[in-house]
This record gives sequence, C-alpha cells and structure tokens, in this order.
Amino acid sequence: MIKSKKKTMFISDLTSNKEIIISRTSNTGSIPKHLKYMLLFPIILFYFEIIFRIFTAGTPFAPGFFVMLFFSIAYGQIGYLLSSLFEKKKINRIIASCFIFFTGFIYIIYFLIYKQFKLFYDLKTIIGGAGGVITTYFSEIIRLLFPQGGIFVILLFLLPFFLYLVFNKRTVPALQSQARVRILSGSISIVSYLIAVIIVLTSSIYGPVYRAQYNFQSAVNNFGLITGIRLDIQNNMFGQDITFEQPEISIDIIEEIKETQGPENTDTPTNPLVYEDNIINLDFNKLNQNTSDQIKALNAYVQTLTPSKQNQYTGLFKGKNLIMITAEAFSAEVIDPVLTPTLYRLATKGINFTDYYQPASAGTTGGEYQNIFGMLPTDGGKSFKNTADHLNYYTMGSQLNRLGYYGKAFHNNSYTYYDRNITHNNIGYSDGFMGYGNGMEQYVKNYWPQSDYEMISGTLPTYIDKQPFNVYYMTVSGHSGYSRSGNSMTNRHWDRVKDLPYSDTVKGYLAANLDLEDGLTYLVDELEKKGIADNTVICLSTDHFPYGLDTDGTLNNMPYLSELYGSNVTDYFQRDHSCLILWSGCLEENDPIVVDSPTFSLDILPTLSNLFGTEFDSRLMPGRDALSDTPALVFNTNYDWKTDFGTYYASKNKFIPKNENTVIPEGYVSSIKTIVSNKIKYCAGVLDTDYFRYIFG
Repeated sequence: MIKSKKKTMFISDLTSNKEIIISRTSNTGSIPKHLKYMLLFPIILFYFEIIFRIFTAGTPFAPGFFVMLFFSIAYGQIGYLLSSLFEKKKINRIIASCFIFFTGFIYIIYFLIYKQFKLFYDLKTIIGGAGGVITTYFSEIIRLLFPQGGIFVILLFLLPFFLYLVFNKRTVPALQSQARVRILSGSISIVSYLIAVIIVLTSSIYGPVYRAQYNFQSAVNNFGLITGIRLDIQNNMFGQDITFEQPEISIDIIEEIKETQGPENTDTPTNPLVYEDNIINLDFNKLNQNTSDQIKALNAYVQTLTPSKQNQYTGLFKGKNLIMITAEAFSAEVIDPVLTPTLYRLATKGINFTDYYQPASAGTTGGEYQNIFGMLPTDGGKSFKNTADHLNYYTMGSQLNRLGYYGKAFHNNSYTYYDRNITHNNIGYSDGFMGYGNGMEQYVKNYWPQSDYEMISGTLPTYIDKQPFNVYYMTVSGHSGYSRSGNSMTNRHWDRVKDLPYSDTVKGYLAANLDLEDGLTYLVDELEKKGIADNTVICLSTDHFPYGLDTDGTLNNMPYLSELYGSNVTDYFQRDHSCLILWSGCLEENDPIVVDSPTFSLDILPTLSNLFGTEFDSRLMPGRDALSDTPALVFNTNYDWKTDFGTYYASKNKFIPKNENTVIPEGYVSSIKTIVSNKIKYCAGVLDTDYFRYIFG
C-alpha cells in the first residue's frame, strides 16, 4: 500500500515536471510570444532618431526617413538578441534596461553637443575637445538644460527607459529565445539592413555620403545618428578610400572657359608679363623610394596639379611684420564705420575679399586648423592635436621662422585648453606659445571671457621691437553666451550697443566683439606711433560663425543669426560667410585691391605665402593664392562647393548657376565634384601621414 502510493506520487511528479518542461519549452520557442519583444527595440531606436531629428534638424520628415527606419529595425534586433540570451528573466531585463539607457544616453550627449556647437561632432572631435567644453563650463551646461529647454528633450530620451522599468514585467516578458526565434530575428536584421543599404547605394545623394564622400555631418543628417556613429567607427578603423580620380575637365580648361565668358573683376590689374610658377623642384622618383602606398598616391596626385603662378603682388609684403589673428566667433556683420571704425578701416583699406567663407567643420580648433595649416580638419577636433609631432613646414610661423623672424603665439584663455600648450608650440613660432596659465595672466584678468584688449595691449610691448616679428593671436572675447550676466565683455561694452535696433542677444554679441575692436585700435595706434604700420601686415579671420547666438542652430531656424545677417539663413554658405581682413599701412595710399571671386580660409596660407615672397610649392596647398589667376573654388567637409560659375549643394545633388546668363560647360559639375573630392582626400592624407616630413624632413 505504501509502496504503491510512492509509485503513484513519483509518476505524478514526473507528469508535473513534464508539463513544466513542455510549458517552458512552449514559452521560449513560441514565435508569437517574442514578437512584441522583437519589436520593442526597433521602436525605441526609431523613436530616439525621430526625437533627435526633430530637435536638431527641425523636422522628422527628411529625405532619409525610410533609410533611418530600416536601419533602426536592423539595429533593434541586436538589442533583442542580446537581451534574450539567458534563462533567467531578471538577467535579460537588466541587459535590456542597460541597452535602452545607454543608447538614450548617447543621443543625449550628441544632442547637448549639437545644441552648444550647432554641428554634429564625430567621435574624434568629441574626444578631442568638445567634451572638454561641456565638462569645463558647468554654467554652459545649465544654460543648455534649463533656459533653452534642453531638460525637456533629455527627459524625452529617458522616457523609454523609465517606461520599461515600470511595465517590463507585464508587457514585455524577457524570455530566452530558441534557435528558430534567433534565426528569425537575425534574418529580420539582415533583410532590413540590406534594404537600407540598397536604398542608399542606388541614390545619387546618399551613395556618395555613405562611401567615397563620407562625412559625419551628412551621414547623421541622411541616415540617423547610430548609422553615422557606425560609419565613423568603421572609417576610423579601416580608413577611407585614398584613390584620386581624374576630372573630366582639367583646371586649365576650366580657366580658359571662364576667360571666354569675360573677366568679372575689372578692378584687378592685368600685366602682360609672363610670371613663373610658385613651385619648388621635388624629385618624386626619389620620394617614392621605400615609402608607403599612401605616400605614393599623394605624390602621384600632386604631380597632376597645375601650380599657381606668381603675379604682380608676389613679394608685396616681403620682409614685413605679420600679425595673424583668429577671432572667436567673429562675423562680417560686426564691422561698422561708426561702431567699429578700426575694423572698418582694416577691412576696407587693405585687400577687400567680398565673398569670403569660413567653413564650420570642427568648432574653434577646426577653424584654427584651417587658418594656420590651410587644410580642412578631416580628423575633426583631433586634427590639430594630430599635428603635435608633425613637421608643420608650411605654416606662416614656420615659413617666416626660416627667414629669421621672431615669432610667438598668444591666447587669452587657458594655455592647456584644446592641448594648445602642445600643439601651438609646434606651429613654427620661435618663442613658442603663451596662454593664461603660462604667462598671459600677467596681462589678462581672470573673468569669462577674457579680454582681447588686455591681451593685445599687454603683449605688444614684448615683440614690437623685435623686428621682423611674426605673431599669432587666438582671441576669446567674442565667445558665447551673450547675456550681460554670463559674458563679462558683453557687460563691459553694453552701453555702446544698448540703443542699437537689435534684440538683446544680438546686441550682446556685438558688445562682446567690441573688445576686439578696442584691442585692434590700440594695436594700430601703437604701430603708427612706432612708425612701422606701413611695414606690418594684419591678417584676421574667424574660427566659425557665431553659433552661440541661437539655441538650436538648424538651417531655417536661426532667428538671431538671421537677425544679425539681415536675411534668413537657409544653407551652409549663407551661414559660414564671413570677412577676411588683410591690411597693411602701405596699402592705404592706393585704391583697395578687390577680390570678388569666392575665397575661404584655406586660401589664406597660399595668399600670404605669395605676398611675403616665401619659397613654396602651390601644388602642396589645397587652397589657392586669391590674387593669382587660379580659378576660385570654395568647399567644405559636406562636399558643397562654390565657384565663379555657381554653387553646388551635395545634400541635394544640385548645382545652381551664379545667374541666368552663366553658361555651364558640359562635364563642369562632375569635374569640380571630382576635384573637391580629391582635395579633401589630400587634406586627409597629409594629416594621416605627416606628409611634409616625407617631402622636407
């Protein structure tokens, strides 16, 4: 009786266990029970992309909407697979929670950086300095979060995480998936990914951005943040294509075509003399020995280029002093004959560049890089840092140093910021670099932002008697934000702008720039008192457009920048237009030299090199001597470009002629696209290989 009872209980237990096992197998193997969990992560990722796009681009319905959708489905399945690996639901829920939280956190970081800098910064730029800005200036973070509404957007990014914590047990069972469910999830991921890639590669707009003409800004705009980051990591690990292509029409033929349509700059004097090329004798056969394929590709590309010619302005500034200035967030609209008479004098009585641009590529350090090296910062915010151990042969610091000039670089903010204590001691200035913390504090008071006037007036006596001198200033007074309480320069000069017909934000910006005006007034006065104004050259360009004016900074949504400019800002060229000042006292006795063809910051270096009569090879500089007969070409890292014939917008794959009478030669647009692509590849190659060390080292 007892034995029979035990046997009955044993059989009952086996039956019960079998039912449990069957039930468990049924739960884990049933595809329908997993579907809502498989949909969870794609929905969350797509939600993140939509929110990110709304608060950076202003609308979710951009051309890449469906590309972003299919990429979100593909990546979302990865989240599902990671969070369905274990038998214990608790572990799966922890993995899912972490995946949702850290993904949202990535969007928050990129949103805050965009809100501050009005650009999508790649990983190298964030590591190279943008992150430092966010962590250094706590008041800036508070400004981003509260007065500008950033906290609301952050909560939107955190919302899926909080909802998952509350409802995951009831609505999303964290089941362990079986082989057939994983195969289904993986198949969905692969198919979605392939659909997205097919859409991209068959598009004349998306295809170049995804591959040969990749840049982070365009990738995020077209494909979403996660795909932009993936492509960024992919290109950093494996590199980008360095194959240089031959344009359909050569640059010489393009110039001949331009001449047949008649000269547009009637103020530029002509000279029947035959000028020599700005070129040096380079033995490329010897340079190609025992070197890498990348160096050989760069050498081969350089040999295909036509050098610029010397001209009537060659050596005009030979032996003169040089003061180069990168002015923080400066714009052409600061210049006014009444409000800023010295800036107005310098801009109108020297060499006048009426169509000048400073592409915003990587914030302040990117703008500095363009001005000093004459190259686009193809490594983002890390570009300048990467030059710390390079042979920076063609900076004006190095070129004039080889001619025996005294040289020094100055900055009125922290001398270690952006690692300037390392980089700026390697750009050719004989006496190195001084910033706040290694000498500048004896001239500049410690408030934010520091005074440009105090920097210039304090440092001028240290070099004015060391002629010929060659100095560089990176200013900071024009830095955002522009409230009286948050900007000491705005508060200092408020009374000079308070009655202007602008909003308080724009008036605050103009007030902050008045400290630069005062510094330049002092500088010019002292040069004239010393009797060396005619023997001194001042070259001033900005680092980037004044992105601190607006909270969002998306095209078509820049009310304060548009107010400053006097028209709505709808594209990058409108946003990045600026002013280049190139002045010497010796120019004032004659009519201004006018350059009305498009120019940009990469043209500064070859133009100065020709004016100072230094020995340089123009083929090694992607910009052009703006006073030469080389055709104008302005371009940015988005592969947009502008010439005397018109403007090309890569995001639309659209070329707009300069006017209705402009005749566009057959093959012209495709040829300039190739030339621009080659120049950007060259900028990347020079930076990646320390190219000038191979040439001159």
